[in-house]
Amino acid sequence: MSSLNTQEMMRHLDAIARDRKIDRATLISDLEHAMVSAARKHFNTLDTEEFTCQIDPISGQMTVYRHGEILDMSPAELGRIAAQTFKQVMIQRFREDERLSVFDEFSKRVGEIVTGAVQRYEGGSLVITIDRAEAFMPRSEQIPGEQFAPGDRVRCFILDVRDVGNQVKIVLSRGHPDFIKRLFEIEVPEVAERIIEVKAMAREAGYRTKIAVSSIDSKVDAVGACVGVRGSRIKNIVDELNGEKIDIVRWNESSQILIQNALKPAEVQEISLCFELGRATVVVRDDQLSLAIGKRGQNVRLAARLTGWDIDILTPEEFNKSLETLSGTFDSIEGVSEEMVDRLAALGMISVFDIEEVGQEVLVTELEVSEETGAAMVEAAAVKAKVVAEEQQREKEEAERRRQEEEAAAQRLLAGEGLDGDVDPDVAAAAILGVASAPTPADAGASEGGAAPEITQEDESRAADILGGGSDGSSGSEERTNG
Repeated sequence: MSSLNTQEMMRHLDAIARDRKIDRATLISDLEHAMVSAARKHFNTLDTEEFTCQIDPISGQMTVYRHGEILDMSPAELGRIAAQTFKQVMIQRFREDERLSVFDEFSKRVGEIVTGAVQRYEGGSLVITIDRAEAFMPRSEQIPGEQFAPGDRVRCFILDVRDVGNQVKIVLSRGHPDFIKRLFEIEVPEVAERIIEVKAMAREAGYRTKIAVSSIDSKVDAVGACVGVRGSRIKNIVDELNGEKIDIVRWNESSQILIQNALKPAEVQEISLCFELGRATVVVRDDQLSLAIGKRGQNVRLAARLTGWDIDILTPEEFNKSLETLSGTFDSIEGVSEEMVDRLAALGMISVFDIEEVGQEVLVTELEVSEETGAAMVEAAAVKAKVVAEEQQREKEEAERRRQEEEAAAQRLLAGEGLDGDVDPDVAAAAILGVASAPTPADAGASEGGAAPEITQEDESRAADILGGGSDGSSGSEERTNG
C-alpha cells in the first residue's frame, strides 16, 4: 500500500512504546490487526482469513494481502468508515496493551513504598497518581485524621493490584503495619540488610505502633540502631506518620520477658502464663495500672497483639483476692489441697472463671485427681463464677451511676446552678474538683497513666464554699480526701 508516511508512523509508534512501556512488537501487531479490520469493513466481508497484513518493523512499510495476493490500494481509498474502524480498533488495542503493562509492572511492586501526587477524594477514597497509573487508597487504609489537598506529594505502600474487567485497580495504604516496616527498612540500613529482624508488629494507625526487633549480630543493639543517634532515625519515621507514637520492643523468645517488654513503660511485678487458655495475667502496682492499660486500653491491646497472648492486668490486691476466692471455692471438696491451688496458680489459672473455662480434663491431667474430683471442682467454680460475675456487674453499675452523678453535678456547676440538697457531698466534691482541675486535651494526651492534675488551694476553697465549709478551706480538703 502506498501514500503512507511510514517514517512518521514509526516515530509515533516508538514514542508510545517508550512512554506507555509497551513492547514495540506488540504495537506493530496491533497496527496489522487494525488494518485488517479496516479492509474487512471496506469490503464488507465476514471472512476473518480473507485479509492479512504485514508491517516491516524497520521501514514501517505496510502490505495488505487479500486471499494471499497484494492489495494495491492506498489507505485513503479505503474511505472514511474504514478509517474510523482502524482508529477505534487501535485505541481499543492500545488501551488493552497499556492495561496489561500496568498490571505486569505494579503486580511486581506489591509491598513497595512509592510516592504519588494526590488528585482528589472519591467517596472517602483518596485517588493518587503514581508514575503513569491512577491508584486509590480506601478510607480503611488511611491514617485517621490525615487530609490531603490536590497536588500534595504522599508516600504510600502498594497493598494490592487487581485486574478488574477493563481496568487495573492499584490499592494503596498508609495504615497497614507493613508500611511502617518498609519505612524502617528505608531509615535503618541494618533492617534492610537483615542484620536486625522485625519479629512482630501491632499497630493502631494514627495513634500508636509497637514493633518487636532482634539482632542476629551480638555487636548490634537492635533497639538502639532503630532509634538512631539522639532519636534521629525514629524521628524521621514519626514525622512521616504525623506524630504517631512508636514503641520499639526488644524481642525475646521467653513469652514472660516479651510481655514485660511489650507493656513498657509500665513496670511489671509478676506475670503468670496459662498455656491452656493462651492468657497472661500480669500484676502491676496500683500506680502503674493506668500506664500498663494505656489510654482507652491501647497499650495492653497492642501488647496482646504483639505477643500473641490475651493479657489481663491486675493489681496485687485484685490478684490476691482472685486466688483467695479460688482457694475458698475448693475448701469443701474432698481431695483438693492447698498445694493443688498453688499448682493451679503456677499454671496461670488464678480465678474461678479460668477453672470453668479449662474444664475437667485439664484438671485431671495437671493435678492428677480423679475424674469425679475434677468434675466437682469445675462445677463448684461455675457456681462461684456466677456469684462473682453478679458482684462485678453490681460494682460496675454503681461506678457508672456515680460517674453520671458527678458529670451531672459538674454540668450544673458549669451552668452556674446550685447543687440539690440530696446530692452526695462526696459526689459534689469530686465534681467540683474535677471541673476545677480538669486537664486540657493537650495535657490529657501528653502522658498516659501519668500523675493526676494538681489540686490547688483555690480549688479546695471553691469546694468548701459550695459545700458549706469554712473559708480556710479545711472542710473542702477533707471532702476531697474522703471522695
